[in-house]
Amino acid sequence: MKIAKKDILTFFLIGILTLPFYSSAQVSKEEQEAKLRAELAEVEKEIEHQNSLLTSKRTERRSLERDAALLDAEIQKAQLIIRAKNLSIGSLSGEIGKKESTIEELVEKIESEKQSLAEIIRKRQQVDDYTLVEMILGNQNLSEFFSDADRYQELKLQLQASMAEIRAVKGVVEEEKVALDSQRRAETDARMVIETEKKTVEIKEAEKRKLAAIARGEEGGYEKNVKERQQKAAQIRAALFALRDAGAIPFGDAYNYAKTASAATGVRPAMILAILQQESNMGQNVGTCNRPQDAQKWKDIMPGPGESWRDDQSAYLRIMKGLGLDPEGQPLSCPIGNGWGGAMGPSQFIPSTWESYSGRIAATAGGANPWNPKHAITATALYLMDLGAGSKTYTAERSAACKYYSGKDCGLSSMDNTFYGDSVVRRADTIQRTMIDPLNSI
Repeated sequence: MKIAKKDILTFFLIGILTLPFYSSAQVSKEEQEAKLRAELAEVEKEIEHQNSLLTSKRTERRSLERDAALLDAEIQKAQLIIRAKNLSIGSLSGEIGKKESTIEELVEKIESEKQSLAEIIRKRQQVDDYTLVEMILGNQNLSEFFSDADRYQELKLQLQASMAEIRAVKGVVEEEKVALDSQRRAETDARMVIETEKKTVEIKEAEKRKLAAIARGEEGGYEKNVKERQQKAAQIRAALFALRDAGAIPFGDAYNYAKTASAATGVRPAMILAILQQESNMGQNVGTCNRPQDAQKWKDIMPGPGESWRDDQSAYLRIMKGLGLDPEGQPLSCPIGNGWGGAMGPSQFIPSTWESYSGRIAATAGGANPWNPKHAITATALYLMDLGAGSKTYTAERSAACKYYSGKDCGLSSMDNTFYGDSVVRRADTIQRTMIDPLNSI
């Protein structure tokens, strides 16, 4: 069997990214994007100016006029942030559209390469089916025989090149998908900031109206209003903040511990406290094992040597020995379903995880007792920092919360962990607005 030249598939590799064709519409789009970037830069300068103004005003002696000026500055800053984020969304929307189009083109390229690859394999199979004996006994002279052999080698090279091209394009597709995911997260974060700042404007506008009423003598004197705010702040500080397996402590203490931990980790105090509040409101299994009255003890609920990828029993005994505590009687979380239990204290760390963090906890908080509120709050902050919550964006905090609960990102766990992340970010917003902000406004 003789393979004609016309039967040999001519394979030319083409570049992954083609050279752009600049139409007038594309140039106009690029000019529009440049304008957006320039406008965003100007807005960011204005935001910095408002920050400086706010810092200056806060140092002035408290008065109705000073408070009114502060509210105006805070409202203007919030409105500028909203404007900046809308500009960012406009830019991101264009980038997201480009990424989606690029990915679509790359996927089409892969399909095209697969078809070429199939054709090359088919033609190579034809050559493989034509045995050496058939070639020798066929009606070919020596030059024709070696010519066919050369074509066979060419097919092998084409096959290797096509496979390499597919691998390369798949790599680019994955990179583009990662970039697209990042841009979509950035867009979500920008939209959430807009929602947050809209709430800020509403609250500050209401406060401004109240100050105007005070100025007209309709809401009592300014000093009376300040006193009422101070009383409210005192009530917030004194309100008990529930902590699992450690009892409730005044919110003022919890907030101070969270602020110290935040300074060391970059995680917002509201986020730290939201995790602890979420843990305090979770289920009935927490702290109901290993107590004197409980049937299940620490040996029953923790994996020991050789029972799991972790040895919590040995870690628990080391922790108890280091703290001078009796391992019998300390409240521990009971197992959920077919899993293991043994989580400790407000932060709900399992012994092996707590042990791995104990050095960092002690260096930051001055000790590492899982049932000590300050130590537990610090542990939560450190863990959230490692999970990415220090960036303070909505998607990063939500993702960190889901991982805190199940070890996996939101919606990617075999058990539904999205509810946990959603609940935590809602709690953080409530804690920030109803408890932390009123304290900071005094």
